[in-house]
Amino acid sequence: MTEHAVVIAGGGPAGLMLAGELALAGVDVAIVERRASQELDGPRARGLHSRTIEVLDQHGIADRFLSEGQTTQRAGFSGFLLDIGDLPTRHNYVLALPQSHFERILAAWVSELGVPIAREHEVTGFAQGENGVNVELSDGLSLRADYLVGCDGGRSLIRKAAGIEFPGWDPSVSSLLAEVEMSEEPQWGIRYDDRGTQALGRLEDGKRVGLVVTERYTGQTGEPTLGDLSRALIAVWGTDYGVHSPTWISRFTDMTRQAASYRKGRVLLAGDAAHVHYPVGGQGLNLGVQDAVNLGWKLAQVVKGTSPEDLLDTYHAERHPVGARVLRTTMAQTALTRGDARMDALRKRIAAMISGLDIHYDLGEGHPLLGRRMPDLDLVTADGPLRVFSLLHQARPVLLNLGEPGRFDISPWAGRVRLVDAESAGRWELPVLGEVTAPAAVLIRPDGYVAWAGDPTHQVLPDALTAWSG
Repeated sequence: MTEHAVVIAGGGPAGLMLAGELALAGVDVAIVERRASQELDGPRARGLHSRTIEVLDQHGIADRFLSEGQTTQRAGFSGFLLDIGDLPTRHNYVLALPQSHFERILAAWVSELGVPIAREHEVTGFAQGENGVNVELSDGLSLRADYLVGCDGGRSLIRKAAGIEFPGWDPSVSSLLAEVEMSEEPQWGIRYDDRGTQALGRLEDGKRVGLVVTERYTGQTGEPTLGDLSRALIAVWGTDYGVHSPTWISRFTDMTRQAASYRKGRVLLAGDAAHVHYPVGGQGLNLGVQDAVNLGWKLAQVVKGTSPEDLLDTYHAERHPVGARVLRTTMAQTALTRGDARMDALRKRIAAMISGLDIHYDLGEGHPLLGRRMPDLDLVTADGPLRVFSLLHQARPVLLNLGEPGRFDISPWAGRVRLVDAESAGRWELPVLGEVTAPAAVLIRPDGYVAWAGDPTHQVLPDALTAWSG
């Protein structure tokens, strides 16, 4: 029986990101993936939001993705375009990048880190005990792990086998997404009706058409056909424009569900295994990647014995509310795409929410930065100019001292927490909150969120170091 510290079921965006996080921390991790490669049927998700790009930047790999995508300073909310160009982040844009490209690039990074991927395998069952999890695979082999993480999608076998409930709402809308050819010139553009959003657009080759069309939901389950697509087009436009030769056709609904718990013993969930929703707003992939970043360093510290096991409880406590909010906003967006309802001007609060830049973990009272993402400030150090995110490339906590050098003694955490003396240049500005007063020092978690902010006289710093760094 092969043994690993962590086994991840599913090699999609969340599973790959989690594997990378664990590998950076020196944890023995393996992925079990049913696909033979990272190839996907259709584009799936189509873009990365600001906070996800920041996370990639924190790991020093953002340029790999930026070089293959296109940026726009417009984020979508229920068909309305929001200008995010003046949000206080270096990445105040959406990166248009198909999921197939995102997975390919991320998988290459994970491979560089030496993570093994057992392709064309599936987890068929598991049994967990006090000291680990026995994982059964489809070929009859088995693995032994300290922890098992289900990143195996909305129909997650891991979630079901763990007995974790998946409450939510049944579908009310069904949409078809496709790439096809048409014999007649269609009505290009986007339209909204009482069913939802309908769109027809010419693809780069000038021959094929990309489309999304909403069909009446009548409990459809099987794979969509060209006939289904033709009927849906006729219902909306009165003609199917001679649709033929589909490259692919997929169907998705607005079923909205969230796991009641992201953890049960030694089994955890991330990505679509933990939450499913209508793809309006393009937040699903981004939500799953950020799940993985939140979980990865915590799981690594528990596996290595640096932190107690109850650190894993903060994963559910922090990410479940974030997922619930995304579910609520996507349900609201779905409703707003129907009919010709008008909306007033959308404020920066919504733009920041869609971009993931306003996420706030409840870490108690204190400085406005507490529990929020650390801005990527320009720093001046004895070694020269640095950016905050460059300090996070190794996925380690950072205590950033912005006052007189030598004020902090963190010897009990030597080798685990990096102490950096620096001065900051420019304003400290947060989405939604605006400009804030710079603290004397900041403790930054490996996921880029602030665990403590204050000055050396604050007695709670040792408590924060212990809570988050062991």
